[in-house]
Amino acid sequence: MRVQALAAAMVVALGAGVPTQGRTTVTFFIASDCPISNAYAPEIARICTSYQSKGVACTLAYEDAALDASGVRTHLAEYRLQGIRATIDKDRKLADGADVTITPTAVVTDGRNQMRYHGRIDNLYINIGRTRQQVTSHDLTDALDAVLAGAPVKQARTDTLGCYIERLGK
Repeated sequence: MRVQALAAAMVVALGAGVPTQGRTTVTFFIASDCPISNAYAPEIARICTSYQSKGVACTLAYEDAALDASGVRTHLAEYRLQGIRATIDKDRKLADGADVTITPTAVVTDGRNQMRYHGRIDNLYINIGRTRQQVTSHDLTDALDAVLAGAPVKQARTDTLGCYIERLGK
């Protein structure tokens, strides 16, 4: 199953050494040069902080074509994302394994490594360059709450809006 490849590929990571096996995990597919990914940095940090005490592990999967470990550390510091596990998905194995084509995208897997949610963080963005005054749908946190409660996720897949992930050689 593709989700198992996602979990296996996350072994090599930068940042916090939080084991994710057997835990609910949210993977944020981001790009340091994507303005929408960067705009979500405070919300990503808030979600990771809020759900850490509930046993949820967070990982940032950087989808930048030419980013190195130093660039990741700089981005983590500039956007106050330190302490969140991070990995560089240079060969796009993580994105391909989770069927992710746009950043930012959140993917939630449960403790049995089953994908339970795939999509946007919330509905702040109406389209590129246009936001709502107030978020009305907290898709990711609703999904996390359902998974933690052992309940079905009401909307397991939502459309994302952001920057396309460059596929090298394609």
